[in-house]
Amino acid sequence: MDLPSDKPSLSEPAATAKRAGMTDAAKSPGSGPEARTPRGFIDRRARDLVAERAILGAVSAVYERYGFEPLDTPAFEYADALGKFLPDADRPNEGVFAVQDDDEQWMALRYDLTAPLARFAAQNWETLAKPFRRYAYGPVWRNEKPGPGRYREFVQCDADTVGSARPEADAEIIAMAVEGLQAAGVPAGSAILKINNRKLLNGLMASAGVTEDGQKLAVLRAVDKLDRLGPDGVRLLLGEGRKDESGAFTKGAGLNAGAAERVLAFTAAGAGRAETLSRLANVIGGSAEGDEGLAELEAIDRALASLGVGADRAVFDPSVVRGLEYYTGAVFEAELLLDTLDDKGQPIRFGSVGGGGRYDDLVARFTGERVPATGFSFGVSRLAAALRAAGKGEAAAARGPVVVIVFDQARMADYFAVAGELRAAGIAAEVYLGQSGMRAQMKYADRRLSPAAVIIGEDEFAAGAATVKDLDLGRALSQGVTDNAAWRAERPGQVVVPRAELVAAIRKILDSQL
Repeated sequence: MDLPSDKPSLSEPAATAKRAGMTDAAKSPGSGPEARTPRGFIDRRARDLVAERAILGAVSAVYERYGFEPLDTPAFEYADALGKFLPDADRPNEGVFAVQDDDEQWMALRYDLTAPLARFAAQNWETLAKPFRRYAYGPVWRNEKPGPGRYREFVQCDADTVGSARPEADAEIIAMAVEGLQAAGVPAGSAILKINNRKLLNGLMASAGVTEDGQKLAVLRAVDKLDRLGPDGVRLLLGEGRKDESGAFTKGAGLNAGAAERVLAFTAAGAGRAETLSRLANVIGGSAEGDEGLAELEAIDRALASLGVGADRAVFDPSVVRGLEYYTGAVFEAELLLDTLDDKGQPIRFGSVGGGGRYDDLVARFTGERVPATGFSFGVSRLAAALRAAGKGEAAAARGPVVVIVFDQARMADYFAVAGELRAAGIAAEVYLGQSGMRAQMKYADRRLSPAAVIIGEDEFAAGAATVKDLDLGRALSQGVTDNAAWRAERPGQVVVPRAELVAAIRKILDSQL
């Protein structure tokens, strides 16, 4: 880290501008710094934050029912703990955001939540109850080129079991992921966990005569493109190569026709779980590592069946390829099946919203001894965006507080008493604290997406009453809602109620939201 100089070469304002990354072009004469969000980062408001908070609360409850304890690790880890993401040990800022501490050790913002877990487990192994079962959530940071939907900061949620080599540990993680996604708001039947095993893939390589590491990698990358290119495109990538629509050529794995068809037969083996295992045995049977992978999937199948997770929610899919140099056994991926639309109403495909698998080598980086581990991770922001694109959970996430309209500045204490009464009943409420009149206050309440406004003027104070305006109804009618006539008939747009019945009137609006 550079130490500050006693004699700065820049004036203080100029130095401040330089530290902030300002240039003369970024400022207009006589103005302050330009207000701008750093590339790859976004501001998130109530809609996103409330939706993510609801997801995390629901998923955490599931994980804790399964006996997983919460764990929070620091945002920073020593850079050497992050391993494979750091190609430059002298200046490790490729892929991560790194700083050098005053003891000259490099620290980096965590890239994911798994590397910190491996460090924590290695550091505390002797005192932990083993297997160690934990879940965690929080922001992670990646120093990568940003793009559409690709941010440098996002929220992940992980659950992992460290210290068990049993396939049943994988099955429990899968079952928990299925239940967690449903608790997060994904309707039953709208997501599926696809499961494979890296040992099957290694057995496939052996049966196809693929022994060279570069060729293995090319085969796995080809298989990973099955969803996008289909069997014909993958067949080309398994052979000499493929030219895409732009004319760019991708060199293939160089397999002969027989070996390529063997790989495609492997990827096409998906059906019911038991039938898939039978088909896979016909393709790779006889390979010691492949047979071991089959046995592990059989144990996972039995455990999932006992946990009530059928093939409609978790299937064996030999085309699933994850973490080519990371996973050592079972791998799984959560695919969203919901129909989703973008902001322009066009269909979009979210596909995978999470994944995981068995990684038995990560803790060994610290201890030198292999420690079995398995886990599942999903992107909280991505899942929230997918649910929003499918029209799920939007209203609850967008709702603002009830707004108490102010008519008489001299009676602010009375308005605050109204808000306090609503809050004591568990209803979000606020008193308007601006200086505007009635119309502007109503516009403010509508912009906040408030469900209702409470109006108490001189007449209401004298009568011990309150006027309640149903803003939810007004928004529904303005959007041309024509269904649910009974709902509309029972909800007058504005009603005067005794002060003693104010909470009940507001509660009725909240409980009957469309």
